[in-house]
Amino acid sequence: MRSRLLPSPAPGHADAHRIYSEHQPWLLQRLQARLQHRQDAEDLTAETFVQLLTQPDLASIREPRAFLTTLARRLLFHFWRRRDLEQAYLDAVRQIGDTHAIGADEQAMLTEALVRIDRALDGLSATARKAFLFSQLDGLTYAQIATRLNISVMTVRRHVARGIACCCAVAP
Repeated sequence: MRSRLLPSPAPGHADAHRIYSEHQPWLLQRLQARLQHRQDAEDLTAETFVQLLTQPDLASIREPRAFLTTLARRLLFHFWRRRDLEQAYLDAVRQIGDTHAIGADEQAMLTEALVRIDRALDGLSATARKAFLFSQLDGLTYAQIATRLNISVMTVRRHVARGIACCCAVAP
């Protein structure tokens, strides 16, 4: 049975086509069981197979379902993180009220910026992320952060500096 979604595979993509044909329905069903909306499951399934295409040697994949599960879990984690960030942002906007309302375009840009910042800080330890966010979002002094996190002021400075460096590395 040929998939309506994929054209005939290029010679180098025969393995990808085979994996897609054999495992796409299974992966879609698994993701749909974890998500509320079928469209989200379809999007993540498609993105999983896009990620699959970036792999250098598809012929060496001996357990396609395990491999697809690993890719899909990673994408699912990022999907949930983005959704949580967006929800936190919308909650904060609601608390501000209508006097500071912003347009949909600006809201989309701010949400995307939050996602980029979240990804940038992803490599930091939980303590380093907290120190950076306390400094930048809550406006706490290094001494207050040190007390709150039970670390030295010097460690707070290093954490904040690393956070700033991470954000600068992904700045557009």
